[in-house]
Amino acid sequence: MKKEDKIAYFDSIAPKSDWWKQRNRYYHSELERLLKFIILPDSSLLEIGCGTGDFIGHLRPKRGVGIDFSPRMIKIAKEKYPNFTFLVDDAEDLLLDENFDYVIMSELVGHLSDVWQAFRELKKVTRPETRVIITYYNYLWEPLLKLGEKLRLKMPQYFQNWLSLEDIENLLDLNGYEVVQKGTRLLFPINIPFLSSLLNRFIAKLPLIKKLCLVEYIVAKEKNQCFQIMDYSCSVIIPCKDEAGNIEAAVERTPKMGNHTELIFVDGNSIDGTVEKIEEMIKRYKGNKDIKLIHQGAGKGKGDAVRKGFAAASGDILLILDSDLTVPPEDLPKFHLAIAEGNGEFINGTRLVYQMEKQAMRYLNLIANKLFSWIFTWLLEQRIKDTLCGTKALRKKDYEKIAKNRAFFGDFDPFGDFDLLFGAAKLNLKMAEIPIRYRERVYGSTKISRFKHGWLLLKMCVVAFRKLKLN
Repeated sequence: MKKEDKIAYFDSIAPKSDWWKQRNRYYHSELERLLKFIILPDSSLLEIGCGTGDFIGHLRPKRGVGIDFSPRMIKIAKEKYPNFTFLVDDAEDLLLDENFDYVIMSELVGHLSDVWQAFRELKKVTRPETRVIITYYNYLWEPLLKLGEKLRLKMPQYFQNWLSLEDIENLLDLNGYEVVQKGTRLLFPINIPFLSSLLNRFIAKLPLIKKLCLVEYIVAKEKNQCFQIMDYSCSVIIPCKDEAGNIEAAVERTPKMGNHTELIFVDGNSIDGTVEKIEEMIKRYKGNKDIKLIHQGAGKGKGDAVRKGFAAASGDILLILDSDLTVPPEDLPKFHLAIAEGNGEFINGTRLVYQMEKQAMRYLNLIANKLFSWIFTWLLEQRIKDTLCGTKALRKKDYEKIAKNRAFFGDFDPFGDFDLLFGAAKLNLKMAEIPIRYRERVYGSTKISRFKHGWLLLKMCVVAFRKLKLN
């Protein structure tokens, strides 16, 4: 959904926003109770995504500022609470440059187009003493919330990003914040005398039961760290076979990163003019972009192509970009920065956070991805949300160690993803995940066979279990 469409939507619901809040007054009063417990009196407070300003109005801070990208929401907030400051601003591109004691992001992350970027912008409004408070829905409640919308029991929403606490914590960590507290609230969001208090004050605090609560929250602060961003060069490996229609966009849209960026296309014997298109790009961008072409030759599969690309790479950081461009090349600097800033040693993309375009991933593929995510998180003992996302990044010196010890797991992965995941786990590299927006393919066809390759993935799980768990 385009940002201008989101703004138009929130402008359209602004007049009825307070009516919906009143209809769900118990839920909103419980959120206020939580915020009042965390926030000290006489503090300065910024709310990002403030809507009509009720949290600031009810918390009554010493200095209160609310921002929202909906002009109509801000207009209503100014009329309701003239003693506080309300501004039209964008969480993903903050104009505000003022530090606060507390920053609230309540029910906001689900609406953001780029959560990573929004968290990066926080540095404009925080200092080491600032506490960032994030509240969000537990994704287990999604079916009930959708039902509530259909029954007109809650305000209808556009597509939501369903992030877990671990997703949010990971994105904060990648942008220089650490979690100091996290928890849950509200097992029963409807006000029924005695029953609501019993469930929400006592039962909801019990182990396991608390994981079923509707509201999840995080309190975070800036990390106490002094680091120098490493100016790493990078190599972007682009395996391709019959992708002529995507080559020009891959070259034009891949940003320059670090002190030097090279693009290495590895062609798998294409017959649609892919090679000729790459050669055209090499000539067109000579002196401006460093583009190389490698022929895969007798080798088969993406895994073989990636390895040949890595072997030819000269960059300090190695990145993989699928030539179908279902993962936007514009997201690659996030992977580069995660390593350059020391926030991870093996960076894996995840397509399972943001809403996808309708034809981007078939339903069975989505289910399989979630299943393999659970299996590999258990096998590797590091959280992996999306095992099959082709976009990955690691330092070349770490890859060379993986390649040297490849015989430990065996050499039968045609994709290359599991070879890298298993190898990184064996080396105990710190893994981190970056959510990306998964787009529908606009040229060519997928090279994945769901059932044939699905069976191969299961065999890989058995190998990983035997090598990682039984050893």
